[in-house]
Amino acid sequence: MPHRGIRLLLAGLAFAALTACTTRQVQDSLVGATAQQLVTHSIDDLVQRLPETDFAPHAGKRVHVASHFVEDLEVHRYAQRRLSLELSRRFDIQVVEDAEAADIHLEVFYTALGTDQSSKGFSLPVGLVPGLDESTRIDLVTLDQFHGVAEMYYFLGTPGEERRGDVLQARTRSDAIGLPIVKIPISSIDRQGEGGD
Repeated sequence: MPHRGIRLLLAGLAFAALTACTTRQVQDSLVGATAQQLVTHSIDDLVQRLPETDFAPHAGKRVHVASHFVEDLEVHRYAQRRLSLELSRRFDIQVVEDAEAADIHLEVFYTALGTDQSSKGFSLPVGLVPGLDESTRIDLVTLDQFHGVAEMYYFLGTPGEERRGDVLQARTRSDAIGLPIVKIPISSIDRQGEGGD
């Protein structure tokens, strides 16, 4: 009888080891409306988090903005344009192209502009079955997360006297509970007044 208990315990542990998983993936592109919404909403939230204490004192001034990201992508240009609009509309700061004509300088470093995916929970890997992709799985119960992430820090001030601002981050979530037959959304990227399903 003790051997039977040990066998059951070992079988249970083996099952848990085979099915419990956590994976994380960063997407290389913004293919699809969901990925695009996740990232653009995150950028929008990010620039809305610019602190009044840093930017409001510069109302009426001209600023030259230099923006940097690890890759020259369309999403970086989009973030740059959205930042310029926020400076102009919310803080009454005029963005100028010519650094010599500026009263102050803003140097922005984006550390993240993209999406990430992760899955936590229990699933059965079935990728070993011929004809199926090796990442194919059957969810038993999982938390599937698909997030848009935008993150930046900046230096603001007159040349030579710039002050570093805090790291700002925004994350837009689209999470779901994965079950064997259905995925149940537990968060939505739909925003009030922007339409929906």
